[in-house]
Amino acid sequence: MCLGIPGRVMDVREDAGLRMATVDFGGVRREACLEYTPEAVPGMYVIVHVGFAITVVDEDEARRTLDVLRAMTDAVAGELGEPLPEPPPTLPSARPAAPERAR
Repeated sequence: MCLGIPGRVMDVREDAGLRMATVDFGGVRREACLEYTPEAVPGMYVIVHVGFAITVVDEDEARRTLDVLRAMTDAVAGELGEPLPEPPPTLPSARPAAPERAR
């Protein structure tokens, strides 16, 4: 699944020839590349996917999307009575072990 998170552009600068920004995701700040959103300036909202701002959105849309994302976490905990546990580091193979051969 691919997930883009809306955030507010806090500053814009050039870093190693790339247009970069600090983006605030409702209190969590991360660096994002703005090369795909040349119109983005401080105060605007962008959708960020894997460190790249992929589109500009208005503030209302950004807030609605953040509310839905927050509600998804609460919905799982409300439905199950607790949050989902972290997945195990590796999943066991779904294929049964081959039977041993007689010697």
